[in-house]
Amino acid sequence: MDSEYQEQRPTSGRRVFTVLFFLVILLVLFGGFTLFQRRAQYEALAKETETLAIPTVAVIHPATEASREDLVLPGTMQAYVESPIYARTSGYLKKWYHDIGSRVRQGELLADIDTPEVDQQLSQARADLNTAKANAHLSEITATRYTELIKTDGVSKQEVDNAMGDLEAKKAIVQSSEANVRRLEELESFKHIYAPFSGVITRRNVDIGNLINAGNGGSSQQLFFLAQTDPIRVYLSVPETAAPSVHAGLGAFLELTQYPGQRFEGKVVRTAEAIDTSTRTLLTEVDVPNHNGALLPGGYAQVHLEVKVSGARLQVPVNALLFRSEGLRAVVVDPDHTLHLRQITVGRDYGTSLEILQGLDVKDWIVLNPADSLEDGQEVRVKELAMNTAPATGKQPAPAQGSNKQ
Repeated sequence: MDSEYQEQRPTSGRRVFTVLFFLVILLVLFGGFTLFQRRAQYEALAKETETLAIPTVAVIHPATEASREDLVLPGTMQAYVESPIYARTSGYLKKWYHDIGSRVRQGELLADIDTPEVDQQLSQARADLNTAKANAHLSEITATRYTELIKTDGVSKQEVDNAMGDLEAKKAIVQSSEANVRRLEELESFKHIYAPFSGVITRRNVDIGNLINAGNGGSSQQLFFLAQTDPIRVYLSVPETAAPSVHAGLGAFLELTQYPGQRFEGKVVRTAEAIDTSTRTLLTEVDVPNHNGALLPGGYAQVHLEVKVSGARLQVPVNALLFRSEGLRAVVVDPDHTLHLRQITVGRDYGTSLEILQGLDVKDWIVLNPADSLEDGQEVRVKELAMNTAPATGKQPAPAQGSNKQ
């Protein structure tokens, strides 16, 4: 039995050793696999962290402005000719013939003034003229007689000279009296108020029986206010930046809120040819035909000037710009997905967008809503917005979505 036991013991030991050996091998393999798996997870996590560290930005193209556009400016419509009508003689208003809104022709009678004082002055002047003429006639007879008598030495030379001098003085008195009569006749003719030009009566400040004082005594002495409304003129203050594009003959039209969808065509007739130093604007006049009287003086209108844009100008949304201490910047993405902070020059402000005069190209991709943390030379991932439309001048292929530089 001892011999059998001794033979079985080595066999059992070898079996245990074999089992332990394979168990150790399994443990080593499992440990190696676990370490490899963890390393792969660490590498994937590091790669994902590195990928997430690269920001993703939305990009769009700048929009191209049309080569012909309307420069819209506010304006107040004015009558082409307007004038207050005053009296040139004093008296009482006898009758008026036209009220507000009446369209009158040039030379048409507007009102009559009763002028009893001027009438009496004219009668007196005419009587003085007749007296002067009678005296002049008597002096002429005397001078003629003295001229004949001197031939027979019936009068002296001195008497003849006195007679001739008296005749000349009486003639001067006649001329003075005639001038005074003409003055009073002209003054009396002003009792009839006539329209100085064709237009519409916009104001009547007097009524029958009112005392009328001659002369321009202010608004209280205005009898009528006459305005010529065809054509209508509008004065504009054109910004200095647009002044080179505005000239006589430039097309223009008016838009009024009370006439939606209608355009009242006109044109620029003249400019001040000088910039106002206080407002930095160019005073410009636009004339618009108004045959049917639809345009009323004093009304508000939006004036569209059909100016041409010189050179290519772009528009970008206001949320595509970055405000830095060194100035306004646009963030541009190059084909390598690298950021560049581009200095720009801004033109007009359209509210939701800005006009860019310098600094951008139509093919540039600019970042929309750029973060303040973006820096020049930074790598980014790009994403083109679905709402973006390429400009008509050309289209550049969009960078691949979700790609990054290798």
